[in-house]
Amino acid sequence: MLTVDSVTAISVTHNSKHCIDALAKSLAGLSHIIIVDNGSSDGCLQKIADALPQAHLIQSERNLGFGAANNRALDLVQTPYALLINPDCIVQADEIQHLLTVASVYPDAAIIAPQLVRSGGLYEISYRWPTGTWRSTGPIASGACCVGFVSGAAMLLNMAVMRDIGFFDERFFLYYEDEDLCQRVFSAKRQIIIAPEARFAHLSRGSVRGTHPLRSEFFRGFHHAQSKLIFEQKHHSTASANKLRWRTLLLALLTLIPRLLLPQPKYLARLFGRIIGLSQFQPRQFY
Repeated sequence: MLTVDSVTAISVTHNSKHCIDALAKSLAGLSHIIIVDNGSSDGCLQKIADALPQAHLIQSERNLGFGAANNRALDLVQTPYALLINPDCIVQADEIQHLLTVASVYPDAAIIAPQLVRSGGLYEISYRWPTGTWRSTGPIASGACCVGFVSGAAMLLNMAVMRDIGFFDERFFLYYEDEDLCQRVFSAKRQIIIAPEARFAHLSRGSVRGTHPLRSEFFRGFHHAQSKLIFEQKHHSTASANKLRWRTLLLALLTLIPRLLLPQPKYLARLFGRIIGLSQFQPRQFY
């Protein structure tokens, strides 16, 4: 049976000082922890040093992006498993142990993920099959089962399997890096398992706070649009990505009209970011 000594917890922070106390409680029973800080300017580094003195801290002077930051930590992992966990996830020690118990039952599985639960107690259906293969329907999973995608907010990686497949594609700065990772695991015919009895609270989009919230919303929209097109090009074709780009841009411009009539700064900033991201997209080279 796997124990917590078999896992290294990895968390990426960016202006996440407000999450560190809860993260420290979540990871209190783990002896192997790596935190990668993506250029925080809110005192996050000192907070990590105070609340998580046992953690190995990797400090970046700039924001590397979610996947790239995780890769820096994954390169250092020496335990059989790595638990990727967002700073805005809250978990009890027995939930981590349950995830490891499922991993013990399925030792060939590449990824095992918990059931994410929102702050109001609502379950997130953050797992599915690739839509091009089979469109998932029905209620939430009631037991461990294979899926084709799980959210990168919390996932347990079998390092022996994942080293063969590869970690995150760093061309995705933010968003879709987890979908790309799962697609590659799925294409390699390795197991991705949802373990719904392991429940992690997830305060979605709660990990980043800064002095410029509207700027953050702008870049959310920008990177979501860019990453969506990168994914489409990588897994389909450049022509498909261009078609998606113009269709999505038209929809965003149509959405802009009611947003300007009834402005909500948060959503307007995100929409402007999406429009700029779609407008500035440049096809990548994939080999």
